[in-house]
Amino acid sequence: MQSTDSSLSIVAVNLPGGIVPAGDLLAVLAAAEAAGIEQVQLGHRQQLLLSVEKPRRKALLQALTVAGVLAELEPELHPNIVSSYVGEDVFYNAAWLREGVYKDILDLFDYRPRLKINLVDSRQTFVPLFTGHLNFIAADTSNYWHLYVRFPRTGHLYAWPHLVYSEDVPVVSAAVERVLLAQPTQFTGSPAAAGEQLHAQVSAVQPLGQRLVAGPLVLPPFMLPYYEGFNRSGQQLWLGIYRRNELFTVAFLQDLCRVCLQTRVGQLCTTSWKSLIVKGIAPTDRALWDAVLCRHRVNVRHAANELNWQVEDNCPAGLALKHELVRYLNDEDVRTYQLCFAIKTQPQTGLFGSIIIRTQQGRGTELYEILHTRDFNPNSRDFVLFRQHVRRDRLGWYLAELCRLFYEQAGAIYEEPASENPAPAIDQTVVSAALLPRCRQCLTVYDVTYGDPEQGVAAGTPWNALPNYHCPTCEAPAADFELWEEPTAVGREASGVPI
Repeated sequence: MQSTDSSLSIVAVNLPGGIVPAGDLLAVLAAAEAAGIEQVQLGHRQQLLLSVEKPRRKALLQALTVAGVLAELEPELHPNIVSSYVGEDVFYNAAWLREGVYKDILDLFDYRPRLKINLVDSRQTFVPLFTGHLNFIAADTSNYWHLYVRFPRTGHLYAWPHLVYSEDVPVVSAAVERVLLAQPTQFTGSPAAAGEQLHAQVSAVQPLGQRLVAGPLVLPPFMLPYYEGFNRSGQQLWLGIYRRNELFTVAFLQDLCRVCLQTRVGQLCTTSWKSLIVKGIAPTDRALWDAVLCRHRVNVRHAANELNWQVEDNCPAGLALKHELVRYLNDEDVRTYQLCFAIKTQPQTGLFGSIIIRTQQGRGTELYEILHTRDFNPNSRDFVLFRQHVRRDRLGWYLAELCRLFYEQAGAIYEEPASENPAPAIDQTVVSAALLPRCRQCLTVYDVTYGDPEQGVAAGTPWNALPNYHCPTCEAPAADFELWEEPTAVGREASGVPI
């Protein structure tokens, strides 16, 4: 959590599973209004964030306590539990994971988790699968869950060998948390060794189910649905609300809650994209909802290429960069369907993206690196480096090139079968598959897969065909490049800093 004003304090209200009854939200908003708060934010873990003037923070906390609301002064200390309930019966139909199952599990948590917990259906991609430390992913077998542990310090992912029964999710979570946080440094080895050690210690103190995982979890292909505006689901409507500046006025949310209560909708849902979704709207009541949107002049039809971004919570710098890049991609008419982007200015923020724009630490000038998952599925944890040391004014161009590369790879699936006399393969005798040329001066890498279109070098051009090449960052000649072994996952196993 980044504070942008030293006179303000951030108070988080966790909304377990991203579900909030309209009456409860009204109580929170009344306390916020009494503390002089006019606008609130949603976090990427589906929580509510209140920026309050420090002299008024005590009064806000007292008002929330009176309303029976538990506030978090350190949002990272007790993070919100994320769930995919928001998308159920809206973007997909679950096999067995219904509203009652989510709520039953959430009600069984009798402690305040310090680890990030995700409860998600494997059939959907609207809510990220692996951004938690404990990622419970619905199995095909009714009321059973896969568990994937993401170790806090390393980001390594370990697949729990047993399925977890729904009623045991809170108990197993508490047991894993106790072991992990007691001595966190003991789990910094290889993912397999650390995972087996964790499993052994947990099973020694907590009986585990006997149902073993039959096979690896198959990730669904990523498809981000358009999550804004009025849309039909069966005989009812749902409404998605996104705000470009990530701010929702207290007055607007109060009116929204009142219509919820008036029409017996009952609850609202928050999303990992910092937006709201209201389910179960009767078509005959649409005029009431339209009236609220009109009264507060809320636009609900933004371009799809603006909705597929994640930015750290309360981060104006990241939000401003997002707006710049969205404008560039829009002006250049770049297709971004099936992709999503994340901007990271701090390590270990757990954002979700198939393409990551990350600030490079420890440099005087404003430089960035661009990474992507190897298969462009944001639920993958296998990140590879695309470009380093990119100036801010060149980020849009490189993103457009990376989007082009994604569609070239996707289009290859539909190409005609190879002819009987295929073209000869590119000569790679000088540079092996594991080694890449890297500039000794600034560490920029030349990757034959992508080439360097900015200098007229096509993708697939081997290094030994470029004797007159110059580094695109510092202009060093080809003679100043050395062979460098590419890490298998930049920022994860290689550097120890999770994506």
